Amino acid sequence: MQHKILSHEQIQHTVRRIAYQIFEANVEEKEIVIAGIEGGGLHFAKKIQQVLQDITKANVVLCKVSMTKSNPLESGVKTSIAEKDYTNKSIVLVDDVLNSGTTLIYGVHHFLKTPLKQLKTAVLVNRNHKKYPVKADYKGISLSTSLQEHIEVVFKAKNDSVHLA
Repeated sequence: MQHKILSHEQIQHTVRRIAYQIFEANVEEKEIVIAGIEGGGLHFAKKIQQVLQDITKANVVLCKVSMTKSNPLESGVKTSIAEKDYTNKSIVLVDDVLNSGTTLIYGVHHFLKTPLKQLKTAVLVNRNHKKYPVKADYKGISLSTSLQEHIEVVFKAKNDSVHLA
């Protein structure tokens, strides 16, 4: 049985709120890199990027972050833009769900190999089951769930939703 946690409208409000928070933290920046982790994180990042482009004069660059989520150490982390294109820039690493923190910590580790102005993280759902010392700087909702429960984030045109199963 699934329980709807966030409706389409609630997700749209969350995207706007997070975009404004990112804007406020980067008001002087000429360029902001929104790095979405492939899958739900990339979809969420695109939504944030669209709102940011409407509210800031900064160039908002979308970067796809790819890794094998089951074994990021072995697969490594790859980005759709070259390292020189995010060196000394402000980056926001985005994922849809922060569960154990594995995906986010490997993404953070990848970017920390390069000099940056700042690195922040954003998630739609924070599940509070972290096994790594990583936190979301911007989060949509925090849920205390059991390890057996599953969060499903669905991004569909005009019908986004988050469900707990």
